Amino acid sequence: MDIILVPGFWLDASSWEKVSPALEAAGHRPHPLTLPGMQSVDADRSGIGLRDHIDAVVAAIDALDNKVVLVGHSGGGAIIHGALDSRPDRVERAVYVDSGPLGEGGVINDELPADGDDVPLPPWEAFEDADLVDLDDGLREAFRARAIPQPRGVAYDQQHLQDDRRYDVPATVIACEFPSSLLQEWIQGGHPFVAELSRMRDVEYVDLPTGHWPQFTKPAELARAITAAVDRTATS
Repeated sequence: MDIILVPGFWLDASSWEKVSPALEAAGHRPHPLTLPGMQSVDADRSGIGLRDHIDAVVAAIDALDNKVVLVGHSGGGAIIHGALDSRPDRVERAVYVDSGPLGEGGVINDELPADGDDVPLPPWEAFEDADLVDLDDGLREAFRARAIPQPRGVAYDQQHLQDDRRYDVPATVIACEFPSSLLQEWIQGGHPFVAELSRMRDVEYVDLPTGHWPQFTKPAELARAITAAVDRTATS
């Protein structure tokens, strides 16, 4: 199976480097993406918005001959959902890693402090304790060294969707900092945070207890969870 891996904020394709080999060993073809403006710290991020990142994922889908599995971490979950909406007939499964689908009119995070066209990685003190579970000092140092400012427009732009067939595509939510039981409680309670997720017709939940960056804190476990989701797709 072709697996398109979309990183979360401040990260490029290399953030999947400890996950991709296990997917390859399982017989799959991972395609980790570096999205527009994320090529380097010095890349031009002016004018880059959410749609540009979605379009980059759509282009990756279109470049492949077969149906794909989309994997999106954190803010990448909103991006793969936009791509799913654009190509619902080309996606076998959407996997949301500590993330979920962003509905019409939603934004990924317009409260992140911006510096012109850039949203730099905030200081660790700005994150919740749950975000940072298992992210020890060495991992934090490595993360900050590799971090690339996120284009402001990607964080602040509204999501726009148009094809309700997206709701029919099977989805997997890999829950890390919040247990899946809590997500399902929110759905049952009608919480707006999970409104789009509640409309997905075929969702499975997988718990992977750790912080917000399992590709760094538990890469082997994350790779197994993604592989299991892909394998269930292939046999369904």
